[in-house]
Amino acid sequence: MKLSELYWHRITPLHILLWPLSIMYRFFLMIKKACYWLDIFHSVKLTVPVIVVDSVSIDNDSKTPLLLWLVDCLLADGFSPAIITRGNPDNPGLPAPVTLNADRQRYGTKTLLIAEHIGMSCPIWSGNDRIAVAEALLNAYPACNVILYADGLQDCRLERDIEVIVVDFNEQSFGNGLLLPAGPLRASLDDLNKESFIVTNNDPGYLRNFANRRKTYVMKLFYEIAYKILDSKTRKTVSDFGNEPLHAVSDVNNFHWFHEALLKARIDAEFHTYSENHRFIPQDIDFPNADAVLMPEENALQCQDFANDKLWALPQKAWIDSELQSALLNKLRNISNQSH
Repeated sequence: MKLSELYWHRITPLHILLWPLSIMYRFFLMIKKACYWLDIFHSVKLTVPVIVVDSVSIDNDSKTPLLLWLVDCLLADGFSPAIITRGNPDNPGLPAPVTLNADRQRYGTKTLLIAEHIGMSCPIWSGNDRIAVAEALLNAYPACNVILYADGLQDCRLERDIEVIVVDFNEQSFGNGLLLPAGPLRASLDDLNKESFIVTNNDPGYLRNFANRRKTYVMKLFYEIAYKILDSKTRKTVSDFGNEPLHAVSDVNNFHWFHEALLKARIDAEFHTYSENHRFIPQDIDFPNADAVLMPEENALQCQDFANDKLWALPQKAWIDSELQSALLNKLRNISNQSH
């Protein structure tokens, strides 16, 4: 269990002390935005539209499937998108492209997961200074006509044209609904840009109340088809694992949805859970008595260099309201036409 789960998912006497800090945090964000709006702090406008893709929560597994969905939408409509990201906060480095065989320590597992899915169809660049990253990417790929900015909700230095914000109302993501440090939220729902595209997931009870105030688009995550790491064309449904001895391995970040997916499929597996940001080694997936070892895709890709024939990956896929695709593409086309 992560330390945050001890108090971010409930209300305790500790929150009497933390709540004033949350108010100060919200006030700081408001002052920061105002300073950029008043041009007290300098911001940079790129030559192509920028779409910020982020979450209001610290931990949100649905943000990556949303980003992949957006890439597919843009490519299908004839755009040439690219992605910029911070990568691993502990080792961000200078602007550089992310490749399939890149250093996992430098870029972080979620960035490499994105690279694994989109291949060469959409460049991904990472680095500490996102403006420098974006400018370097545009110099290297002059055909790029839209940039997806992952994790850019609170970075006001780089001007954005569109915001796509995911609000996941599950217990692990939304928690007690309070701002940092009393809760897991990095932004108040009431402070989100009125023109932002809000994508919601889970908890229809809270969602009905929120939808009365804002236009929202529904997203649903599903976990149905697993593939073999050594041969990605070999696939089968999760329920097909029910007839064989199975070991399920994940880190604590992916445990909740992974465990829920196997329970829903009525799979009786032996679970092995490791700490946050665990670096997997061959012994972590070595189970001689198992017919198969199943991992969340993000974790399984960390084991590619020493994977055996038993190792399977379970990816997250997103179904998103088609109305979002139409609305977002229309707005993006209008922005592109105005810039020409």
